[in-house]
Amino acid sequence: MPDPVPLYLASRSPRRAELLEQIGIAHRPVESSVDETPRAGEAPASYVERLARDKAAAGAATVGLPDRQGALVLGADTAIEQDGSILGKPAGPGEARRYLQSLSGREHEVLSAVAVTDGRGTESRLNRTRVRVRPLEATEIEAYIETGEPMDKAGAYAIQGRGAVFVEEITGSYSAVMGLPLCETDQLLRGFGAGTL
Repeated sequence: MPDPVPLYLASRSPRRAELLEQIGIAHRPVESSVDETPRAGEAPASYVERLARDKAAAGAATVGLPDRQGALVLGADTAIEQDGSILGKPAGPGEARRYLQSLSGREHEVLSAVAVTDGRGTESRLNRTRVRVRPLEATEIEAYIETGEPMDKAGAYAIQGRGAVFVEEITGSYSAVMGLPLCETDQLLRGFGAGTL
């Protein structure tokens, strides 16, 4: 049986690595630094998909695609959209507090994009998942910030961590809220001849 197509993950996120492992996809990490500043007038969905594609392209340049025959690079990005604004990773405790206060008792949309490239072509998909956060007490918000968990999470909460107790309802993909929409990921990999099943 031939070796599986080598997949490089253009992300430092341990959650994305775990999700790929969950569906049996062997991969190797690759550096992919990109400017994550939103462009003027850029819609949140366009922003997230652009970053996923940019990360895949940066990873491809690092590993030398398309010269590595059969290799693929996967890039992904996740952000929270509320009232037309992007809630990314908070810059500090004050911003984390504002994000959590804004999400409290309301519904928001998690935008999670994935992109795959072989160095010659790139395909991407976007997932939209609705999440409702229950009303949060100020003391809960402060205690959560003290854990440090919100500081490197889009929207300042982790559904796979302690922040799960805040999530009242989810409509869509749980894995997308974690940072990698697995259904879309599998579909893209299949398109490049590297499906999971």
